[in-house]
Amino acid sequence: MGPTASGKTDLAAGLADQADVELVSVDAAQVYREMNIGTAKPNQAFLKSWPHHLVDIRDPMDTYSAAQFVTDATRLIHDIHQRGRLPVLVGGTMFYYKALEHGLSELPSADAKTRAALERQWYDQGPLNMHRTLQKIDPEIASRIRPSDTQRLLRALEIHHLTGVAPSVAMMRSKARGLGLPLVKIALSSGHRRALHERILLRFERMLEDGLVDEVKQLLVRYEGLREQPSMRIVGYRQTIDYLDGKYSEGEMLDASVAATRQLAKRQLTWLRQQSNVVWFDVMHTRGRDAVIRYLR
Repeated sequence: MGPTASGKTDLAAGLADQADVELVSVDAAQVYREMNIGTAKPNQAFLKSWPHHLVDIRDPMDTYSAAQFVTDATRLIHDIHQRGRLPVLVGGTMFYYKALEHGLSELPSADAKTRAALERQWYDQGPLNMHRTLQKIDPEIASRIRPSDTQRLLRALEIHHLTGVAPSVAMMRSKARGLGLPLVKIALSSGHRRALHERILLRFERMLEDGLVDEVKQLLVRYEGLREQPSMRIVGYRQTIDYLDGKYSEGEMLDASVAATRQLAKRQLTWLRQQSNVVWFDVMHTRGRDAVIRYLR
């Protein structure tokens, strides 16, 4: 585990070179096909050498939830064990880790008709008004969801619509069951915050050089209605769409994307520091990767 741009993928590949493991991606963005540059997805040559489960399993018009991840990851973990190998989960979507370890409340499945109606309201009314609606329904849940967190905001309203009770009540009534297997938790740091910020800037500049803007253009042409899908709310993609719509200059788009990515990294680190039984390694140290592999052995 670790913040974005901390070197998780390279470390996982190094581990796979030295141990009998299979890699399982824990990345809500890399599940999408054709979204390669903006998700920092390893290229095909890399994935051929170091295969990752749960990469390129959805089209950009599809949705993929934490519940779906838990189902897929649990199945994979048991299958990998059956093959006599060790599953290694690698990625930065911290809510997926939480859902896998502790389980999710048994709540009603997503309902396409309800979700479509709520998305129309979101576009008509805006996130602040939708968040105020949730505050009236369930102040406790609303206090834990930012207005900008569209997916969780709409999911909370969807639960209320489908159950008729406040989402916090529905969650309390349901029982969450976790994976029930021991986990070794490795967290990667990147030295000082400034070093991580520099890595984030350099990575996004490389994305632009590699053709991120053209990637987004092609996706918008290929998939009608893609702008409104969750895949296009991923950091970097939504700022690029704003640039294509004339809301940003190229420099402003770069600044906005880097700032959003740094905020994401901050949230990831905050979450990691609150977890139990986590062992930290500084992978910016010249022998950081070797130290992780020695520890795991």
